[in-house]
Amino acid sequence: MTEILDKAKQWLSPTFDTETQEEITQLITSNAPDLADRFYKDMEFGTGGMRGIMGAGTNRVNKYTLGRATQGLSNYLLENVQKEQLKVVIAYDCRHNSKKFAKIVANVLSANNIKVFLFEDLRATPELSFAVRHLDCDAGIVLTASHNPSEYNGYKVYWADGGQIVPPHDGGIINNVNALDFSEINFNANDALIEIIGTEVDTVFIEASVKNGSLSEAIDRKNLKIVFTSLHGTSIVSVPDALEKAGYSDVHLVAEQSVPDGDFPTVSSPNPEEPEALKMATDLANKIGADIVIGTDPDCDRLGVAVRDTDGNMKLMNGNQTMVLMTQFLLKKWKEAGKMNGKQFIGSTIVSTELVNAIAANYNVETKVGLTGFKWIAKMVQDFPELDFIGGGEESFGYMVGDFVRDKDAVTATLLACEVAAYAKQHGSSFYEELLDIYVKNSFYKEHLIAITKKGMDGAAEIQQMLTTMRSNPLKEIDGEQVASLSDYQASTRKNLITGEITTIDLPKSNVLIYQTIKGTRIAARPSGTEPKIKFYFSVNSNLASKEHAKKVELELDTKIQRIIKEMKLI
Repeated sequence: MTEILDKAKQWLSPTFDTETQEEITQLITSNAPDLADRFYKDMEFGTGGMRGIMGAGTNRVNKYTLGRATQGLSNYLLENVQKEQLKVVIAYDCRHNSKKFAKIVANVLSANNIKVFLFEDLRATPELSFAVRHLDCDAGIVLTASHNPSEYNGYKVYWADGGQIVPPHDGGIINNVNALDFSEINFNANDALIEIIGTEVDTVFIEASVKNGSLSEAIDRKNLKIVFTSLHGTSIVSVPDALEKAGYSDVHLVAEQSVPDGDFPTVSSPNPEEPEALKMATDLANKIGADIVIGTDPDCDRLGVAVRDTDGNMKLMNGNQTMVLMTQFLLKKWKEAGKMNGKQFIGSTIVSTELVNAIAANYNVETKVGLTGFKWIAKMVQDFPELDFIGGGEESFGYMVGDFVRDKDAVTATLLACEVAAYAKQHGSSFYEELLDIYVKNSFYKEHLIAITKKGMDGAAEIQQMLTTMRSNPLKEIDGEQVASLSDYQASTRKNLITGEITTIDLPKSNVLIYQTIKGTRIAARPSGTEPKIKFYFSVNSNLASKEHAKKVELELDTKIQRIIKEMKLI
């Protein structure tokens, strides 16, 4: 505790403003229980950048941790990008302090003689990714904490390709950040280098979104009744506009959730993965007889989709299901347009459904599988310029259509989901029935995610211990099925637990473990890169003889997942 106290007292120096010093003094004087958590480590970059609780301290998001990150980025750019005038574009979401933080970041960049394009008001994360390339920038930054609770904020860095930073740039930036003392941050803005942007980028982005998210000119868009909720986030400035320009006229907004608000007052969590977050939207859908419900997270990179099941009830799709269906329709579109020539690919991740691989294989299209985090899918586009990227997604409700945006894009994905629903309705089917058709042709895949929260220093140690135990004492059997392999992405090895054979995994190292049984059951475990959680991903599958058997098979698969969770003592 003495070490932490000494670290905290460093924030009482003249390097830090009066407001910060007063906050730290109060914490020390009151012997605040969270003092240790604020100072036991420095804020780190994870799979989604830097994300944490706002407040004073090295392990908090504040003027100084953001300033240090930005100074480190500035130094890295100046050292590694040989240009007369470096350029960076900045966007921010609806969260508390996001606008203020964005200006602080702009000040530091401009103080280092870097040209800044700063959005005039909140904008969706995919528009930031688009703007990096559109404005020929060397990097981009968005201030957001995605779907985290209201006390969080964050900072994501994008490179010149429009994708989030990956090796070697991420390591290079982090090394520069870690080498800095807070006293070395230059906050002295050069306002002449800060240009405010807005409508001119919006227009081009929406046009590109409509173009990429449309399946066919023959689709009857006016006959689809849509309910949309922005969950108090940034999507309200782009998604309704995109839907209108695409030709969807029967769109109903959840009024109570349409005003951006960093408190997210109508939901316990603004996370479209959770049914509770979309309850107001589904209630409205039931009231007006809507065909589809779509909700986006606060920075508009992920979407939740609810549609009518075979009984007419609203059913929230998981990220794997929407990913499978959108991929199927994109592949169909490309084939009908005669654009397939063996030089296309689909992107996915190691914890996402393997059904998407089968779908792509049906069209003789390769699926490239990367690590968790959408930056790896964006990197695929960069790494294989000779190939056409059709689309790709991950289980956590993110999808990217084409390569004009290099990150999850809930604006274009919303359009694509509506295209699938409108096409199906026009042809006497439905979004959900189209999914069932895929299950009949391939297999019924059912996925489930649980996240166990472990806060603070002790929590981080517990998470590491859980993974250590799974490595050193691997499961031999899961729900009566023999475990065939254990893939350890930290060690870059895949061990056949039946033969003992060990093969190499050709991906960057990541703290992920995946068990696979002889019958295709998969369990993945990984610590979250952005939250104090360990996540477990379950995937089971079974044959589906016909759509009429779907309920029975789904119940069997759900029951199987719950047996596994109980068997692993995770509940």
